[in-house]
Amino acid sequence: MSIKTNEFAALKNVKVKDGFWSKYEEIAKNVIIPYQWDAINDLVPDTEPSHAIKNFKIAAGEMEGEFRGFVFQDTDVAKWLEAVSYRLTIEPDEKLEKTADEVIDLIGRAQREDGYLDTYYLIKEKGKEFTNLLDCHEMYCAGHMAEAAVAYFEATGKRKLLDIVCRFLDLIAQRVGKEEGKIHGYSGHPEIELALVRVYKATGDKKYLDFCKYLIDERGCEPNFFQQELESRNFINMWGGKDKKADTVYCQAHKPLREQKEAVGHSVRAGYLYTGAAHLALELGDKELFNACETLWDNATKKQMYVTGGFGSQVHGEAFSFDYQLPNDLSYTETCAAISFVFFAQKMLMSDVDSKYSDVMERILYNGSISGMALDGKHFFYTNPLEVWDEQNKKVPAYRHNKVKRPGWFGCACCPPNLARMITSLGNYIYSTDENTVYAHLYIGSDAKLSVGESTVEIKQTSRMPWEGKSEFVLSGGEYTFAVRIPSWADKFEVKVNGEKVNCEVKKGYAYITKAWAQGDAVTVEMPMEVKLMEANPLVRADGGKVAISRGPVVYCIESADNGDRLSSIRLENEPMFRIEKDDELFEGSVSIFAKAVKKKAWETDDLYKAFTQSYEEITLKAIPYAFWGNRDDNREMAVWIRY
Repeated sequence: MSIKTNEFAALKNVKVKDGFWSKYEEIAKNVIIPYQWDAINDLVPDTEPSHAIKNFKIAAGEMEGEFRGFVFQDTDVAKWLEAVSYRLTIEPDEKLEKTADEVIDLIGRAQREDGYLDTYYLIKEKGKEFTNLLDCHEMYCAGHMAEAAVAYFEATGKRKLLDIVCRFLDLIAQRVGKEEGKIHGYSGHPEIELALVRVYKATGDKKYLDFCKYLIDERGCEPNFFQQELESRNFINMWGGKDKKADTVYCQAHKPLREQKEAVGHSVRAGYLYTGAAHLALELGDKELFNACETLWDNATKKQMYVTGGFGSQVHGEAFSFDYQLPNDLSYTETCAAISFVFFAQKMLMSDVDSKYSDVMERILYNGSISGMALDGKHFFYTNPLEVWDEQNKKVPAYRHNKVKRPGWFGCACCPPNLARMITSLGNYIYSTDENTVYAHLYIGSDAKLSVGESTVEIKQTSRMPWEGKSEFVLSGGEYTFAVRIPSWADKFEVKVNGEKVNCEVKKGYAYITKAWAQGDAVTVEMPMEVKLMEANPLVRADGGKVAISRGPVVYCIESADNGDRLSSIRLENEPMFRIEKDDELFEGSVSIFAKAVKKKAWETDDLYKAFTQSYEEITLKAIPYAFWGNRDDNREMAVWIRY
């Protein structure tokens, strides 16, 4: 496979105008960003304090106090700034920009003269910088701040934060690297890798790309850096305890990425590392590295991904476990992990236009990512299980990471601002172009101006996704190819140009149309949206004898709020007849699914066991989109997989 370069449209050139996603953008503008500003300033009552802004003020000498929060607390500020940057790209806002400028000024005042910028070490561990790359997230924090800096520069043209970040990155590269006298290491939590490629793209300075290549190629080589670093500290970890062996699998450093065949370890670290590697492979034309990323993609998505697009099946280590081990009620499926695979998918698509990447991107976007936020924009899930029973979660320690109601904030608040930056940058994932082709990867209503070779192509997409399978693209004139994704869930499809059906060449899940386009030509894609019962590979033991309901890109679930308690006692009838109804209770325009089912009757005795009897009652099952579950106070149970 040759690496084919195509660029995704810049966010400033795409305006989302969509019945579904525009509502989320409005929530981001009016609720999420202001709410998260209050959160990082410790102004939200009855939630864990963040202390993130206070840490910067203390580091700048403007407040007295101690460092509080996690070692990566700075990233709450960075991700908020990144989401603000995307929001300013979509729509200028003088007040919001002024607030962001003030935060950037504060960050600048906190930065040390030599460029160092990490409040944990500036306040709490002075003089111990770069002594614990395994645990202490310095480079991870630098990466998130770098992503914010690039986004703010692209949104406003202001370089202050980018200059601040470049000074810090330059200092890190002076201390870490392959040259003699430097630390031959890398970060315990990957993130800086993907950020370095973005900084290279923004500045044109190849030293950032070279540093990224070093970090990715050095990672996992023998002798293992993390083990050596641990030994140099007399095996003392950051909590003061002793670890005889570094958990290199957890940290994605068990072997070089080019040699890895399976997704293992901490799932967010994996997603960020894979994203950086995929982008680096594209920029360098490195086929070997791309092939390694593809191998990991295939393993993660074909053998370790939940039907909702979630990743990370075990709470221990917030990690992958092994192929086909996908428990529903114990799953971790962190919001950040799902989002990291959206990033990964986009970078893979830039090298290889294949719907296996965009199909998963779509699945995550409509299901396992936005499920991490309540529809009020103020409450969040860290984990996104596929089955919950509130009493069990509360009484059995193994299940306590999962909840039926979203908290307002977390001490470890990586997920809420990650959602904010994903939603506000959504326009960056819809279209890409190369010298002669426009690719439409997502069915999201939008207006776009795209560069195709030396020409500009304008597109107006009108979409009814995810509730109806019809989308229209109105194109500007010129000679070019238009390629639109045909989702894997679409068993049938029809493509029309100006109302006339056309036979398209379909390659890797994309329908290609090449012609001399007249101004205003319309391409319509119609795909019947039928309710489907999905089954898992029999090797997935948790789902044996069960099905999941899906319709188009949306995965559905059942809640006790609609179906009563004991969801595990419900069984769908053979070949059930489904009824589709518009249901605005949770989300305007949403669709709920109804079907006849049976439910095991409650016993009249409290015996633990008795002889089996066919004692069922008929019920009408109601299923709602998984993304919207947990938004009602009277809900105690939820399940995606249903007995069949």
